[in-house]
Amino acid sequence: MMLDSLKTLFSRDLGKLKQEIEAYRHERNIWATGGSISNSAGNLCLHLIGNLNHFAGKVLGGTDYVRNRDLEFSLQNVPRQELIKKIEETITVVEMALGKTDPAGLDEDYPIIVFDKKVTVEYMLLHLCNHLGYHLGQINYHRRLLDN
Repeated sequence: MMLDSLKTLFSRDLGKLKQEIEAYRHERNIWATGGSISNSAGNLCLHLIGNLNHFAGKVLGGTDYVRNRDLEFSLQNVPRQELIKKIEETITVVEMALGKTDPAGLDEDYPIIVFDKKVTVEYMLLHLCNHLGYHLGQINYHRRLLDN
């Protein structure tokens, strides 16, 4: 039951991430910052892609993804269509990883230590879902504030 809910939420919110990136009227504004807004929507998008491909795709799904977290925040002007393609690929990776996750194993330890202590697979998946929602909200606000 929990996995089905998580599959639905990840699919919904990654779909909304794609919609947000598509909704920018001016592609250059995906990379805009201003005032106290130091992370562009593009960098937050890359961060979400890297985060999910690493913690869901690689760790749970067994992909060969290699994360470069610094680039998630330093790359600039990645074309919108490339971001959208990466989001779509991430949707597939997350679906695959959750499909490989045994519901009976949700109470087991997540395979790597992330928060200076062991957490369960369920805890980590809930964290990843919340992390996605948090940054998705930032991107939505960013678009409405800086894409005028």
